[in-house]
Amino acid sequence: MSEPQLWNDVDDYFTRHLSSDDDVLAAALRDSEAAGLPPISVTATQGKLLHLLAQVQGARRILEIGTLGGYSTIWLARALPADGRLITLEYSPRHAEVAERNIARAGLDSVVEVRVGPALESLPKLADEDPPPFDLVFIDADKANNPHYVEWALRLTGAGGLIVLDNVVRGGRIADLSDTGPDVLGTRAAVELIARHPRLSGTAVQTVGSKGYDGFALARVRD
Repeated sequence: MSEPQLWNDVDDYFTRHLSSDDDVLAAALRDSEAAGLPPISVTATQGKLLHLLAQVQGARRILEIGTLGGYSTIWLARALPADGRLITLEYSPRHAEVAERNIARAGLDSVVEVRVGPALESLPKLADEDPPPFDLVFIDADKANNPHYVEWALRLTGAGGLIVLDNVVRGGRIADLSDTGPDVLGTRAAVELIARHPRLSGTAVQTVGSKGYDGFALARVRD
């Protein structure tokens, strides 16, 4: 059996037993595919991990950078209390329309706000509103701008806030210093920012599964 097939089989096993999609989540993926969105949503096990991280964090306010079809948004928003709030930023109006329908079907449209436009334009506007600190920030957008997203996440969280940065391994390219692709350079800069910033304590974890070889970084804002 090839390694990718083995990874898929293990992912399927964990998904069946620990984090299987319900009808709403399955419909979100199905409608995203039907609308032609790229198949790059987090997996069910990754979605469940985000859900658990939000619960462990006791999150009441969540910021998501990169909505796509709203699949990860639903996982995160379901971890919020009744008076919780999630703001998610999506570049593409077409993707945002799909996400809003999926979020409404999940009964979460009163909890979730989708803001459309380039995140680096939306984030300063959000900061100008002087919102209460976010408890968790999930970054899963264009990778070239990852260091800017981490900087904004740090600005918009308080002590004890959690920042989750997805897709940091890039199939192993992150460690190849000859690789100067914008996605790798941006991700590398974000990881190195986490490493050196005095207000952040972070780590990164490699993963394999149905999305191949990748991983994520976690950073906690220091007291």
